[in-house]
Amino acid sequence: MITHNIICIWPVADSMYRAAGKLTSASVLLCGLLMLSQPAEALRCGSRLVRDGMHESQVRAFCGEPIATHYLGLVLRSDYPQSYYGFGGISGSYYRHGYMTEVMATELVYNFGPRKLMRVLRFEGGYLVDIKTAGYGYLDKDDQ
Repeated sequence: MITHNIICIWPVADSMYRAAGKLTSASVLLCGLLMLSQPAEALRCGSRLVRDGMHESQVRAFCGEPIATHYLGLVLRSDYPQSYYGFGGISGSYYRHGYMTEVMATELVYNFGPRKLMRVLRFEGGYLVDIKTAGYGYLDKDDQ
């Protein structure tokens, strides 16, 4: 009786191991492809995540005021998101393809203290396009 149960379970267990092997090789392949892709920069402000494409006002609401703001000048962009406001308060954005638009480029510098890296956020036309690190932060005279 016991032998019969083991024989009945064995084909099921064998197919589960084969499926797990396929799953493992697929996950290894997926991890390899993800490592080849370009890394996306992101910044965490408290419990909020700041990523490329966010508007400057959202970033300021999440992270507070920066320690420095640099106005870099105007840059030309062809795929600049245009905002619209629709009927009933519906809003969104779309991209104007083929048109060149001058947009203001600015950088905001955030200092999160001496144990964390400072971050430089570059905005073009009010939208976040790049996040860089700028070395370790420091204590302000007001914080001491």
